[in-house]
Amino acid sequence: MSDQPSAEPEPAARWQPLQKNQRRVVGVLVEKAKTTPENYPLTLNGLINGSNQKSNRYPQMQLEEEQVEEALDQLRALGAVALIEGDGRVDKHRHLLYDWLGVNKTELAVMAELLLRGAQTLGELRGRAARMEPIRDIGELRPIIDSLRQKGLIILLTPPGRGCVVTHSLYQEQELAKLRAEYGNSKIDESIPVATSPLPRQKAIATDGGALQDLRNEVAELRNEVGELRSELQDLNRQLGV
Repeated sequence: MSDQPSAEPEPAARWQPLQKNQRRVVGVLVEKAKTTPENYPLTLNGLINGSNQKSNRYPQMQLEEEQVEEALDQLRALGAVALIEGDGRVDKHRHLLYDWLGVNKTELAVMAELLLRGAQTLGELRGRAARMEPIRDIGELRPIIDSLRQKGLIILLTPPGRGCVVTHSLYQEQELAKLRAEYGNSKIDESIPVATSPLPRQKAIATDGGALQDLRNEVAELRNEVGELRSELQDLNRQLGV
């Protein structure tokens, strides 16, 4: 079954906060639908393995079969996941997040990475989401982030600009409050768009003493992206027996 948004007029989004096991399970369904469509929809075993895999997951989890089944039951009740009756062998599961969140293909890729890894810088998020849908650079990511913020699905944890940290809004209230406190973002103006045009470089250096820190943040983002690519290459080599 293909990973495509509904061809019908987009209904009102039905999303609501999710528990951590629910977020992991539904994030895995989206990721696997986009990266390994030949194995999608997923069996229960596929979901367990995907939820507990070591790469591209934070925090690391070790969910048992009963926990994944419980999360699936809850997600079906919320209208976020559907059970596909098996062909006499095994049942499979698919996500309904295009309609449930009210998003397009690229927006869903961004949301999936946030569900799987939590808070990230824009540089980290761009590199990871590009595994699922083409996002060439930060400039292409920023309007996607702004669109998701307008839908209430993403919040800023640090001020806009290089090194900006974002996360999804599907946390439980207490989790989100704790995360905001960790980043000290209570004074951030949520109305400021991420895609605001930057000042010319000479003027920015003259007026903003944080220009050097911006460059350091950008270097850190690039290092994180390189580390992530190395990890994925090592995983692929192990799978191929290289």
